Amino acid sequence: MRSNIDAVMKGGLEDWLSGQADMREGAKSQATSRWVWGAAILMPVLAFVWFSPVAQTPFAAIITAGGIGGAAWWGYRPISAAKHAIKVGINSAIAASYGLAYASEVEPGHEFDAARTYGLVPESDRSSFEDRWYGALEGHGFDLYEAHLEERRGSGKNRHWVTVFRGPVIRMGFGRTFHSTTLLERAGKHRKWLGLGGASEHVSFEGHRLDRVDQVHPAFGDTFVLYSDDQVEARVLVHPSYVEHLLKLESAFEARELRALFTRGEVIIAVEAGDLFESGGMDADADRENAARAARQFGALAGLALAINQNERGRVIEDGPQSPVDL
Repeated sequence: MRSNIDAVMKGGLEDWLSGQADMREGAKSQATSRWVWGAAILMPVLAFVWFSPVAQTPFAAIITAGGIGGAAWWGYRPISAAKHAIKVGINSAIAASYGLAYASEVEPGHEFDAARTYGLVPESDRSSFEDRWYGALEGHGFDLYEAHLEERRGSGKNRHWVTVFRGPVIRMGFGRTFHSTTLLERAGKHRKWLGLGGASEHVSFEGHRLDRVDQVHPAFGDTFVLYSDDQVEARVLVHPSYVEHLLKLESAFEARELRALFTRGEVIIAVEAGDLFESGGMDADADRENAARAARQFGALAGLALAINQNERGRVIEDGPQSPVDL
């Protein structure tokens, strides 16, 4: 079930990318032209500013920085648009190889509200979303997109935006019916009162109490902790054998943390993994490498969702019929 990047390239993506050469060159030419015009306009304007009384005020530096930044942004826009078009083409082809659809723009759904409510992602003052992969995977409804959450910190001139979370949010229909709510997270996030060590015996989210679930496998308890409103069902949903696979996925993405929520018959996963799926570029020679990297990233995340899912066929994405792409 992993995407075979050779098959994807030969299946039409390679020809499509070859056809984008004129678009790429046109974008580069347009960007160069804009930068030349920007410099031609800015030079006399900035000369007037710096040889006038304004030069003795803070406005001179502000006008200079704003003018240069604006000209650079205006010139780069054609290149940015070209990169975006290449990225959409590559990622759409990869998605199609899984029987999924891809969209660069995202409107987050109830899974993001649940992720925020149960602490899978932190509170933030500003959020943006991109790179949505959606459809049915192994017969289950599937949705994956990237979230970028920021918090405003500091005061006065020192106010600035700080990234508090960046990575994919995944929602997938579960392979069996369940009615409880269960939270899986890294051990140690919710410490006992007064910092005495160990995990809290219970946690509460907007009045919904989840109690700690004891696990018989010591390796699981050392790495992850479970909280649920149904102890029996939680042990059925989350098996200790997941640990090795979860850690492998965290390592593959150099992820800081992975969290999962089992609720309403779905599993919702949040992985702090940075900016993924950036397959667009202006260098045609790097297209295949960029596509292969995006395919590896998506394949690993889809495999994670399937491994947690316990779908009825018991398969994870590595065992599917297509040729593998190494992590």
